[in-house]
Amino acid sequence: MSAATGPRSPHLHEGRPGGAMFVDEVTITVRAGHGGRGCCSFRREKYIPMGGPDGGNGGKGADIVVEANPHIRTLVDFRFRPLHLARHGEHGRGKNQSGAAEKDIVLPVPLGTLIRNKATGELVADLVEPGQRVVVAKGGRGGLGNAAFVSATNQAPRKTQPGEPGEEFELVLELKLLADVGIVGFPNAGKSTLISAISSARPKIADYPFTTLTPHLGVVRLEEGESFVIADVPGLIPGASHGAGLGTRFLRHLARTRLLVHLVDLSPETGRDPVEDYRVINEELEGHGGGLEDKPQLLVANKSDLPEAAENLKRLKTFASRRRTPLLVISAATRRGLKELVYAIKRELDRSERAERDGAAVARPTRRRAVKA
Repeated sequence: MSAATGPRSPHLHEGRPGGAMFVDEVTITVRAGHGGRGCCSFRREKYIPMGGPDGGNGGKGADIVVEANPHIRTLVDFRFRPLHLARHGEHGRGKNQSGAAEKDIVLPVPLGTLIRNKATGELVADLVEPGQRVVVAKGGRGGLGNAAFVSATNQAPRKTQPGEPGEEFELVLELKLLADVGIVGFPNAGKSTLISAISSARPKIADYPFTTLTPHLGVVRLEEGESFVIADVPGLIPGASHGAGLGTRFLRHLARTRLLVHLVDLSPETGRDPVEDYRVINEELEGHGGGLEDKPQLLVANKSDLPEAAENLKRLKTFASRRRTPLLVISAATRRGLKELVYAIKRELDRSERAERDGAAVARPTRRRAVKA
């Protein structure tokens, strides 16, 4: 079984569960629970004169915790429920009974979610590992009851403490897809067809006159049991780096990728020049910044099965040869050249991983012995 037609994962369909809308940025308000107040109470029982204070402490308010969940692909649930309130701790009671601490609230988010404080812009957390957690709002500490203030000089204190208030913040959740490879190119270049042909993703495919509005994630599995994650980033247009066509929103999803597959359309029906398309997309990557322009790329020519594409392919080959840029020719519709493409991607990823390891080894500081004066 070839890599292009290998087994498909049943867990990744369109990168969005149940066909739900894709949401990659939301603002939410989180309010942790207040601590319960301490109790002022005195023991009053028959035959026990001067029983003394027995007021219990208040319970701790619930924290609000955000957890990275690998089974969630979108932040859509937070769009319809932006306010999250935790329960307060119970108040203390007599007979030295402390109030119960409330159970923390856990908010699941997709892998690759960044959490920022909206007021300060501070990065609170970057959740990239399954099960990774961060407390975004701490519950208040419970107040002390009067039994906690007994001393040699104060045998019957009436002092208690109120519970501390829980923290409250307005947070911005921003999703950056976690993928090894990102596919970029103009609308209708065949990105959706390509990702559906080589991976488990199932995007809607049609000859739309506009770009699709949903990124898709898929897993590509090789015969050797290895795999990598690939993302189909919606088609870019001129001016995308400045927000045209929601471009800045889509470009940020490329930030975590290690390799870009630059897909160009050989079909003359579009009326576009594949060489010019290649230049325009690279200008948008450079305009967006953030290191996108420095990421390694594979130039891939699609729709080579069309007889009328020969002239565009000839021009693109000349251009790639002049720039010494490797060119892969495929047809996503007929699956021609897909196996070669998958293994070329894997080689580039391996090369990138080795370079990262070597760079980390060079950057690691060496331990030096202290020299006596």
